[in-house]
Amino acid sequence: MELSVFNSKGEDTGRKVALPESVFGIEPNEHAMYLDVKQYLANQRQGTHKSKERNEVAGSTKKIKRQKGTGGARAGSLKSPVFVGGGRIFGPRPRNYSFKLNKKLKALARLSALSTLAKDERLVLVDNITIDTPKTKSFANILQSLKVGERKTLVVTKEANTNVVLSSRNLPKVKVATPGALTTYDLLNADKVVCLEESLSVFEEIYANK
Repeated sequence: MELSVFNSKGEDTGRKVALPESVFGIEPNEHAMYLDVKQYLANQRQGTHKSKERNEVAGSTKKIKRQKGTGGARAGSLKSPVFVGGGRIFGPRPRNYSFKLNKKLKALARLSALSTLAKDERLVLVDNITIDTPKTKSFANILQSLKVGERKTLVVTKEANTNVVLSSRNLPKVKVATPGALTTYDLLNADKVVCLEESLSVFEEIYANK
C-alpha cells in the first residue's frame, strides 16, 4: 500500500511512500485487539471501591425486639442488611483489575491496529513537523492544514520532540507519542493518525521479529 506524503502546510509533495507490509499490511486480529484494549482499560481502574458490610457498620448489636409474639418477622441486630442504615450484602471490595497478556499477543494487537488504520484510510503521512518554540496556535494551524483539526488525532513522531509535545498539551483531542510508546487503545481511539515519514523505519525496527 502506498500513501501520499504531505508537508506541514497540508500540501501534497507529489511523493508516495510504500508502507511496510509487515507492519501495515497484515490481516487484523480483532480478538487480539479486543484483549489488549480490555487490558489497557482495566489497568486504568483504581479498584478502590468499598462499601461496609454488616460487621463493619457502626451500631448496636442488641436484639431490637423479642423473638416471638410481635406478629412481625424475627429481627436481631440493627446492622442487618434488611434495615435502612444496615450493612450492604455482597458489596464491592477493593480489588486489582489488571491481568496478564503475552508480549506476542500485544505485538499482534498493535500490528492489527496499524493495519486497520491503513485499511480504513485513517493514516496521514507528513514529511516533517517543525516548531521552533512551543506554541499551541502554531501546532493547531498545522493540524487544520492537514484537515484533522476537529477530530481526535494521534501524532506519531520518530523520537520525543519537546516543542511538539508542549504545543499539543492544551489541545484536548490531540495526543503525541513515539512508535515505541503507542498502545492499541491510542491507535483505535484516534479518528486520524498523523505519522511522520521518518517514524516508519522505527515501526519496522520495533516489529521486525514480532
